[in-house]
Amino acid sequence: MQVEVIKTDALGDRSYVVHDGEVALVVDPQRDVDRVEALVAERRLRITHVAETHLHNDYVTGGAELARRHGAAYLVAEGEGVRFDHRPVRPGERIGVGGLSVRAVATPGHTEHHVSYVVEDGAEQAVFSGGSLLYGSVGRTDLVDPNKTAELTRAQYRSARELAEQARPDAALYPTHGFGSFCSSGPAAETDISTVGEQRERNHALTEHDEERFVEQLIANLTDYPAYYAHMAPLNKDGPGVPELTVPEPVDAAALRERIVAGEWVVDLRNRVAFANKHLAGTVSFEYGDGKHFTTFLGWTVPWGEPLTLVGPGGEVRAAIRDLARIGIDRPDVAVGDPASGLAGDHPRSSFPSVGWEEVADEFAKGNPPTVLDVRRADEFKSQHVEGALHIPLHELLSRMDELERGRRLWVHCGSGYRSAVAASLLESGGHSVVHIDGDYSEAASAGVPVT
Repeated sequence: MQVEVIKTDALGDRSYVVHDGEVALVVDPQRDVDRVEALVAERRLRITHVAETHLHNDYVTGGAELARRHGAAYLVAEGEGVRFDHRPVRPGERIGVGGLSVRAVATPGHTEHHVSYVVEDGAEQAVFSGGSLLYGSVGRTDLVDPNKTAELTRAQYRSARELAEQARPDAALYPTHGFGSFCSSGPAAETDISTVGEQRERNHALTEHDEERFVEQLIANLTDYPAYYAHMAPLNKDGPGVPELTVPEPVDAAALRERIVAGEWVVDLRNRVAFANKHLAGTVSFEYGDGKHFTTFLGWTVPWGEPLTLVGPGGEVRAAIRDLARIGIDRPDVAVGDPASGLAGDHPRSSFPSVGWEEVADEFAKGNPPTVLDVRRADEFKSQHVEGALHIPLHELLSRMDELERGRRLWVHCGSGYRSAVAASLLESGGHSVVHIDGDYSEAASAGVPVT
């Protein structure tokens, strides 16, 4: 048995190709299936089965399309109610994939009909746990229905323990989530590989023997999650097709200018400091180069279904189209080039200061504290924040911008500088005077900024 890992770092997820050297099973493929097909062609494998652990809430699956293209059996839990051809999988069922044996294990919790797959070749065993047992954590339990969160959390606790009992301690564990995905119920362990035995010693779901205490703690620690999650499961029930990933014909300067003036979403993909220094007035900063944040925070901030135009260098535009397709944002319009150098003709340029925490500390030292706006999530703010800071999470900013007094300069920060760049660009477009704080929040106190 060999396991090939396909990482999607931008979403904190992994897909897997498990095979015997000739025949392959693909587990939880992302929508851009060309990555899977390139790997399979390189290894000279034949895909006979594609398996989903659950209906995903954080990305659009490529499973239905991959199975169709390769004439493979598409394994989906029998209770999912999907609207496409598939092979219903029942708990306890064994399926042969070449020289491998695949056993389905019911692991409800992250979703109601979640299944995991225990794969064996006699000598080795591997567990593909989806959003059930993760590295140091488990999948969150509040994505299906708020009224079912407690019930699903209890199910998640029991599922993790049942899965650990049904696998050998030396079985390699391969979760889909937990590498930065908001589908995780808590921070996952920083590791690329683990075993079931290791998780028995370190995973809270397996070391906590009081079920009610586990349920209480998991629910108490659940944080906000991206708004676009609400659209993923419905798309996945329909069996989405492969996306169009080619760069469309760019819009011309006049059309781009019209879109900005009309208030459409025109997204600048350049470095956030370059954006602050000079940008097309009315555009919004979503730096692409910081790839772990782009897809999640754009999908979380931009209202679903609104027209979107990407502007920036050709390579970044092409990569952004692929990333957005993974969350169901298809075929955005584009303008390729430097937005600060004539891409929209004579449309006015704008800028705002971008500073580090030392400059913020200097303002406090002068005895005239700046108006600091913290756009991190509520749990981050509650843990620690700048003394006297205002707080509006980035994902609430559009609906709460009227709460902010005009005429006062807002010094905007987050955890790293990424979300604050988005927020500063939104606020500037809304007529506010802003300063972008581009620095890790962990450095604020040591720079001399008062925190509480």
